[in-house]
Parts: sequence; structure tokens; C-alpha cells
Amino acid sequence: MRVEYRYTYETTPEELWPILNDPDVLKRRLPGCKRLKEVGEGKYTSELGLDVGPVKGTFTGEVEVLDPDPPKEYKLHLKGSGKPGEIDAVAQIRLEEQEGKTVLTCSADAHVTGIMASVGQRIMGGVAKLLLGQFFKGVDQEMKRAKS
Repeated sequence: MRVEYRYTYETTPEELWPILNDPDVLKRRLPGCKRLKEVGEGKYTSELGLDVGPVKGTFTGEVEVLDPDPPKEYKLHLKGSGKPGEIDAVAQIRLEEQEGKTVLTCSADAHVTGIMASVGQRIMGGVAKLLLGQFFKGVDQEMKRAKS
């Protein structure tokens, strides 16, 4: 399953980068995040409780930041499992400055199993975009709070 998402922030990549990479911000803003623990440089274990469409249940997993190039881009490798199935995804996050703003582009390839796979890519793609939207809007609120 391939998912694309774009979000525009009213700030520069240099100001946005530390917010996007702050574990406390991630814990507050990842939808359904119950636990996020750093276990190494750029490596985290997590627990998410989700209830969106066919995705209901608790997921435990790992997140790893790969190939960081501050403040331009990085990759996230996500692996998780729970009652609704398993997910293994790689997301490319790019930050591009445009007229004093930052356009964030997220391109993700995900492989899902279980109930999540059985409901189809179109529905799961919609769920993924909804969750990404919640996260990036939450990061935007954190950015605005940090600036005030």
C-alpha cells in the first residue's frame, strides 16, 4: 500500500526539524500513543491504541529514524503488530522551504496483514491519511505553541 501526504507549515525547516524529532512531541501527537520509549539513537518502542474504522486495538512496535539529513529529510521504519494485524512500513519525510514556509511531504510504503489487509487498500489508505493528518496538524499546534 502506498500513501502520500503533504502539509504546509508556517515556519522554516530549521525551526520545524527539532519539533518533528522531539520524543515528547511525538508521544503527545501520535494518534493513540500510550507509550513511546527511546531505546537507542533514533530508535523507539511504542504502544498505540487505535479505533479508526477497521483498525481497532492496541499495537506494539518499533520506530527507527534512518538516514537523517537535517533539516531536509529522513526515513522512518515502522514495525508493529496487534489484534488487527501487522504493519511494516517505510516513510520518507521531506521538508522543503517555499516562500518562508515549509512543505512537508510524506511518502510511505506499507505492508499490512490480518484484518487491515482484508479491508482493502482504499479503506486502509484513507485510515492512514486520516492518522497522518491528525499527527501533522498536532505537530503544527506544537510549533505554534513553541513560537508563542
